Amino acid sequence: MTAPAWAPAGEVVGDGTTGRSRAAHRWRAARPWLVVLALLVVGVLVLALPAPPESSAPGSPDNPGPAGARAVAQVLQRQGVTIESVTTAADAVAAATGDSTVVVIGDGLLGADQLDALVALEDDLVLVDAGWALSTLAPDIEASSSAGAASSRAAECTDPDAVAAGSVVAGGGYHDGTGRATVCFPATDGSGAYLTFEQDGRRVSALSDLRLLSNDVVDEEGNAALVLRVLGRHDHLVWYVPSLNDVGPVAQDTDDPGLADLVPWVGPVTWWLVLVLLVTMVWRARRLGPVVTEPLPVVVRSAEATRGRGRLYRRARAHGHAAAALRAGTAARVAHRLGLPRSADAAAVVDAVARATGRPARDIETLVYGPPPTGDAGLLRLADDLHHLESEVHRP
Repeated sequence: MTAPAWAPAGEVVGDGTTGRSRAAHRWRAARPWLVVLALLVVGVLVLALPAPPESSAPGSPDNPGPAGARAVAQVLQRQGVTIESVTTAADAVAAATGDSTVVVIGDGLLGADQLDALVALEDDLVLVDAGWALSTLAPDIEASSSAGAASSRAAECTDPDAVAAGSVVAGGGYHDGTGRATVCFPATDGSGAYLTFEQDGRRVSALSDLRLLSNDVVDEEGNAALVLRVLGRHDHLVWYVPSLNDVGPVAQDTDDPGLADLVPWVGPVTWWLVLVLLVTMVWRARRLGPVVTEPLPVVVRSAEATRGRGRLYRRARAHGHAAAALRAGTAARVAHRLGLPRSADAAAVVDAVARATGRPARDIETLVYGPPPTGDAGLLRLADDLHHLESEVHRP
């Protein structure tokens, strides 16, 4: 005879639900609301996340406009050049490593302090539309205005960068009165749009027109080739666009007094506070001794606990759980009465009760391990049947 797949003796079956099934039901009920909440969170994050930095300054690597230079910056980055965009001379000096290229976009907002700091750098300099700065570096070089119309110009020099470009579209130019600089892309008046020379072991290059690297003109003729070669000589490029807040001295005085110099008692008071904190921690964290057992102020009798649980089941209309508790108690008591171990399974309990009472095993199975009742009447009838079953088993 094959034993039926009954639940083990003593197990509270309840109304047929388990923790996993109830959790799955709650998950299915809450899933639409969670999807709505997730969509709201994603929308808020999209609105809250900052947009990619953009600038409106001409020649800025973050400016996507016609006068910006984002296209050149992105191509340089794809070629492995690290670009550090700054707007003050102090930041440019701090970012320069001695083995990098510093490009200066315009000099209209540069002051004497800022210019002196750039002149003192050991890095290669590229001056774009910065005639005054170039004249400070090399007084014999004169710059002509770049505000006029741009024209196509051939290299007409031996500089490798200019030869690779072939020709460019630019305005303005530089005149070299010493002959030590290489001037390329000359205009009709002899001024060149590109000039380069060596100074104190570094290379100084100058582009007469900001339009050479602007987004709307960089793709004309050899503008891109010239600009990418001049700016991409080193793996690190400091892109300096002077701004209105670039004022004051560039280098800070490292000998400025600190807080401890201005207020001498700060140090001793700080250490005294630390000592007080440590003493307080040791004082409050001292061992208080073993845990003391304390008798409960109120003793709740088992009968009262049982009645309280019954009232809770009745209020929640949990007929299945109440029936499961009655059945589990009956199964445990009759198994103990018949001398069965706690590990006895449902088949062993049913078989022993059937032999002790003479009832059919199927009736005992239905009574002790059957489906839960659905109402108060069914629960009362089950309680009476279980009581009669126990009385039959305990009958001498």
